[in-house]
Formats: sequence, structure tokens, C-alpha cells
Amino acid sequence: MLTTIAAFAFALATALAVSFQIALALGAPWGHLAMGGRYPGKFPQPMRVAAVIQAISLTLLAAIVIARARLGLVDFYAAAEIAIWVVVGISVLSLIMNLATPSKPERTLWAPVALVMVASSLIVALS
Repeated sequence: MLTTIAAFAFALATALAVSFQIALALGAPWGHLAMGGRYPGKFPQPMRVAAVIQAISLTLLAAIVIARARLGLVDFYAAAEIAIWVVVGISVLSLIMNLATPSKPERTLWAPVALVMVASSLIVALS
């Protein structure tokens, strides 16, 4: 039960981040909330491509968590048993980066999301 809740929490946090990245890629003026606030307003074209890559990467992380929790993609469970630790590591790095960002609005928004991703992926990994 806890594993299922954690996997859904990770998926929800990831869906939020993916939606944000897609919005950035499409030109939403939220650059102050990403990349340390280096690009206030709309992202320049190369950063929009990076936002798409970030969205794809986050989706892959969520798929690993879902597979490891046996909530879907069950054919990938064996690979997810190992890959879940990559998810945990990336989530920890994301939390550290979001806590260290010079952009206070970015830190305020994304540090709690990153914390949910760390905690939930760790719960799934240890299940």
C-alpha cells in the first residue's frame, strides 16, 4: 500500500515537472523558475530544446518507478529493480540543485517537489 502511494506521489510530482517543462518549451514566460533563473521570461530556443529533453527524461524516471512498483510496465520490472536506484540518485541530485539555486522563486517551487521525488522513489526502491 505504501509503495503504491509513493509511486503515485512520484508520478504526480513528475507530471507537474513535465507539464512545466513542456510549457517552457512552448514559450511560457517562466524562465525565472528554472535553470537558476538565468533566463527570465521565455526560454531561448536552445533552452526550449533542453526543456523537451528534460520532460522526456522525467517521463522515463516515472516509468521506472511505475514499473518497480508493479503498477504498470510489468515487463520492465527486472530492469526497474536496478534502474530505481538511478532514479533515487537523480532525485537526490535534483533536490540538492534545487536547494542550491540562486533563484529564490525556483527554490520555493521546486525544492518541495524534488523532496517528494526523493522520498517517494526511495520508498519504492526499498519496497
